[in-house]
Amino acid sequence: MIIPALKAPLVLVHGLFGFNRIRFFSAITIAEYFPGIVDSLRAAGNHVLVPTLSPTGGVAQRAQQLKDFLLRETSGPVHILAHSMGGLDSRYMISKLGMAERVLSLTTLGTPHRGTTFADWGVSKFEHVVKPAFPALDFLGIPYQAFYDLTTAHCRKFNEEVPNAAHVRYFSVGGKHDGNLLNSLLSPEWVIPYSIVFNSEGPNDGVVSIASAQWGEGLEIWEGDHFSLVNWLHPVAKNRTIFRDPTERYGGLLRRLADEGY
Repeated sequence: MIIPALKAPLVLVHGLFGFNRIRFFSAITIAEYFPGIVDSLRAAGNHVLVPTLSPTGGVAQRAQQLKDFLLRETSGPVHILAHSMGGLDSRYMISKLGMAERVLSLTTLGTPHRGTTFADWGVSKFEHVVKPAFPALDFLGIPYQAFYDLTTAHCRKFNEEVPNAAHVRYFSVGGKHDGNLLNSLLSPEWVIPYSIVFNSEGPNDGVVSIASAQWGEGLEIWEGDHFSLVNWLHPVAKNRTIFRDPTERYGGLLRRLADEGY
């Protein structure tokens, strides 16, 4: 798959606990949120930007940060590729912060548009434990709204209040993690969230169901877990080994946009 070069810049938006790059002594990159993806897209001739949003801030806060970034770093319309919570931030920014004219398309990857029952479970199990610490977190300026914004109840209200913008194209990608015994042994980190989401919502990427990930004109389903959608390394997890290559998947996303005249 050859990655096409689009006419407008690409903006890659990270999810919960996200970042752009983690550097050592400001020179050596230790980790990237979109490993290999940014380099592949740029090598094909695309102008790629990656904002850094609050790791645990709520959708409204992160959306404002994204808007500020776009107004500062770009002068025209862009295409957005957003992972997980970043898709909600992008939708909010487009529809509620007057940015519809600055976005040509939004492609979400593993975004819980209808929330995730794992967030419901987490809030119900741990809120009473961490709630006493909220005043201290507020004092220290550490946000925590993100965990509530990902619940199914909040996303139900969100979808009622945040309609799609008429002139923005919306596309989506969902992940399908195989929860069989072998993969559970190889990727034990997904056992609990996968089971919680599967029992309530069906097939999922380990935290976001396929049903929740669907938004806009269609849904592509990629095999793998939530972090395989953004090419994270894992020693043995499916689609996340050292031999992983984002070219075919992301080339396909950009090819669809190029074929539409972008």
